[in-house]
Formats: sequence, structure tokens, C-alpha cells
Amino acid sequence: MTTTTLVLLVVSCCFLWLSLSSAAKVVNPQITVMGMVYCDICSNNSFSRHSYFMPGVEVKIECTFKAMATRTAELVSVSVNRTTNKYGVYRLEIPSVDGIECAAEKAVGNSCRASLIGSSSSFCNVPGSTRTTTDEITIKSKQANMCIYSLTALNFRPSKRNVALCGN
Repeated sequence: MTTTTLVLLVVSCCFLWLSLSSAAKVVNPQITVMGMVYCDICSNNSFSRHSYFMPGVEVKIECTFKAMATRTAELVSVSVNRTTNKYGVYRLEIPSVDGIECAAEKAVGNSCRASLIGSSSSFCNVPGSTRTTTDEITIKSKQANMCIYSLTALNFRPSKRNVALCGN
């Protein structure tokens, strides 16, 4: 065996060992919490053909995550205000945190909720009659390094229903 072959063998073994040891490492996911806000023009508590997504709406997002630690139970809480983008979407990016995993059930201790703070429209500024806060989460993506929680849409409505547009 030549020196060059021996060096290549050692380098290959080191590379293999490093790649296997990093693959065994637990990667905590980046968590994204998102939802939408729309104007319910016809005040029927659903998105209709006359509804539209609202930019510039202020939303408060509150999340609690149970961190899986070896000897202790830890809770990580986040509370922030966000403004919807031009598509009516609000979003919170939470970088990976040791011990926090993507979980599909509230039973494991992860929960998020969003609440309407204020409308960006003087025409559509009455909070929807069914709720101003949502805590209904759907897991949209659950991958090794990314977890997306989607909250149920929130809505505002006009103070007066447009009978000509929506009927009785």
C-alpha cells in the first residue's frame, strides 16, 4: 500500500466518521407561526367572493413551547405583535431552540394563539362576530429543520352590511 493510498483511506474514514456523527445530532426545527386576516364584507363569518385579505392589520401572537430537557421541564414563551403583509398574512419566525420539537398535539405542551389588535381600514374595522382570537393550529409542515404552524383565519367586518352587494 502506497503512502498516497493510505492518506486517502485515512481521509475517507475521517470524512465518513464526521458525516455519521453529524447525522446523529438532533437538529431543532425553526418554527414558523402564521395566519391570515380578511375583511368579511357580507358579515357571514366566512370568506366569500366579496371578501378580501387585509394588509396592515395588527395581530398579537402568543406561543408557549415545552422544551424537552433531560432532567427538567422547561417552558419557552413568546409574545409579539405583528402586522399583516400586503396579502393579509402575519408571520412569526422562531429560530431553533434546544429541546423544542415540532409537535402535532397540544398535549405535548406546544400552543399558539393570535388575537386581533387593530384594523388598518376605517371601512372594515369591526372584529368578526365569531372570534377575535384563534388558537386552532394546523401543522402545515413537519420536517427535520422546519415546522410551520398555521392558525385559523381571523376577520373584521364593516359596521353596516352592504345589502345591495350581499343581499338580505
